[in-house]
Amino acid sequence: MQLMCQLKALKMLTLSLCSEKTRCSKALRCLFFSMLLLVIGTLIFYSSLPSWLSHWASFPWLNQFYYTSPQKSISEYFVEYPHEYRFILDEPNRCRKESPFLVLVIPVPPQDRRTRDIIRKTWGNQTTVLGHVVSHFFLLGLSRIGKGTGHPEEKVLNESQQHHDILQSDFLDSYKNLTIKTMVMFQWLSSRCPKASYAMKVDSDMFLNVHKLVGMLLKAPQRLYMTGMVARNALVIRDSNSKWFLPVSAFPESVYPPYSLGLGYVFSLDLTKKILEASSQVKAVYIEDVYVGLCMRHLGFTLTDPPDGGLFMTTVPFLKGNCYWTSVITTILPNSDELLDVWRTYKAEAQSSCCKPACA
Repeated sequence: MQLMCQLKALKMLTLSLCSEKTRCSKALRCLFFSMLLLVIGTLIFYSSLPSWLSHWASFPWLNQFYYTSPQKSISEYFVEYPHEYRFILDEPNRCRKESPFLVLVIPVPPQDRRTRDIIRKTWGNQTTVLGHVVSHFFLLGLSRIGKGTGHPEEKVLNESQQHHDILQSDFLDSYKNLTIKTMVMFQWLSSRCPKASYAMKVDSDMFLNVHKLVGMLLKAPQRLYMTGMVARNALVIRDSNSKWFLPVSAFPESVYPPYSLGLGYVFSLDLTKKILEASSQVKAVYIEDVYVGLCMRHLGFTLTDPPDGGLFMTTVPFLKGNCYWTSVITTILPNSDELLDVWRTYKAEAQSSCCKPACA
């Protein structure tokens, strides 16, 4: 319709320039057809522009600048928090009885009993380090939501009665719910371990040097303190194929505020209540370590870099020294079975010239 109106206008303009008794000049006819082609080309270009942009946006490198996803709802990038989650398995009095200096909280799927047993035999077995009490707890969600919700599975219940280190809450245990898991951790620490000095959230696939960690904390600030492998000026990933993708509609900023990578970060216990308070004002994205960073920014608190840049490691270096395991606090391992071998190596290093006095 728009094209027909424009053509009619061009025709009237041409007739007005041509008298009844004279023919329009060849130049005038050329002008008419040139303008006609220009109008048609312009309309075709603008009508096809959205489809071209949609095609370009499929390339990962362009997703940093342009994104459209009509198939996904923005709600998929947020989680249900704050919410009244409750514990179906708890150790409400253990922290008060032990009065730990450091509490280790290890998020792990409920079905992963083998990993929990390996940690209990290795770094989770260190209960007194440099004269200070260290407690550990495994944090679980539910393996499924539906019939039976609100009751622990028999195997997990038996494990809890045997070891008294299981905390299980009534949310679905999944990657997308890691933010919920983390915030439930803060809730539990705030209510159950008010006299502890520090806590650490540490993933189950990590080697953890508890001796080195406690040594660092004995020299650390006692208030408003959080450290680990701190990410600064990290770009928001706009590639929809990425595990950590966030669209502009969910998070419009191009760079995240500083945050500690979720593989393992340490914090003073006074931060737990403050982060919980901030969560009522900061919408909860599904990327848990980023969300903790957002809460810290909302509170106006800065993260502290570790005293040594080599303390919190992601992977084992290709070339590592003979004393590597006694020199780091954390390192990601390919699987929990490898932790048994690494732990034997660490114990040998701790009794050698690598660490004086002994680190274990």
